[in-house]
Amino acid sequence: MANPPIISLTDCCDPNAVARQSARLAALFGAAPTVLPLAGPDPEGAAALTLLDVLRSTDLLGGAGRPTVVLVNIAPRDGHWPNGVPFCYFRYRDHLVISTLNPRVLEPVRRHLGVTAVEVTDVREALEAAAAQWAEFTPAEIDEIARTQFRSLWYVPLLARWLVDGRPVPARTEVLEIPVASRALRVAVVDNFGNCKLDAPAAELPGYAAGAEVELTDAAGAVHRVRCYDRLPDVPRGEAGVVTGSSGIGFAELVVRGGSAAALFGLREGDQVCAPVPELVG
Repeated sequence: MANPPIISLTDCCDPNAVARQSARLAALFGAAPTVLPLAGPDPEGAAALTLLDVLRSTDLLGGAGRPTVVLVNIAPRDGHWPNGVPFCYFRYRDHLVISTLNPRVLEPVRRHLGVTAVEVTDVREALEAAAAQWAEFTPAEIDEIARTQFRSLWYVPLLARWLVDGRPVPARTEVLEIPVASRALRVAVVDNFGNCKLDAPAAELPGYAAGAEVELTDAAGAVHRVRCYDRLPDVPRGEAGVVTGSSGIGFAELVVRGGSAAALFGLREGDQVCAPVPELVG
């Protein structure tokens, strides 16, 4: 079977890091990955929506598609783990996803794609198992890979290769928890047109309905009443509107027809635009 294409979402995206990751993956898979840099002010939020969108983009193909491999390297910045958060993996249909164990990044695929659990790996345990069965690593090389701060370079490409080949990589199953606290709605992604993609379906905006107005805050905290529309073409030219956008599962999008919502409201990725709303169960 031909090697699958690889898409990499990463906040290690300076030219040096991208060159090294591309070379290593090319050596293992025969082709360089498509690297999507996430270097904005809120890489976790951008990664969460982008991962959901990447997997959703494999739907509606009109027939059978080909498997892909998606790598996600966005570590929580909490300092909890001694050498970084573990890497986990799951499969969505025929697609393999390897990700840092980041609850915020994984929440949209849990909620909207039904990914309820992931397989969590330990770097040293996986390397030692590989060395005992199929890979040629000395104890010193295992220690070097296990101790490095750049695990998305030295470990993740190996994990991807082994999982694609069906190797028995040791892992423990972890169920993804359902959030119980309320959360604020935020800007997940600002696209190149200045449209602000929010991190929840439009139907979850309090008061959302076509023709109605919802209250959103700008970067300075000022409240604006913005009219809702079904689609971007329905928004009058030059005016702001909230529409059901192209991302996620009907996620809301703050737009300005023919202009930039990000510029008009001073918004960046990660900015809160709506007061906290109860987290829906399921």
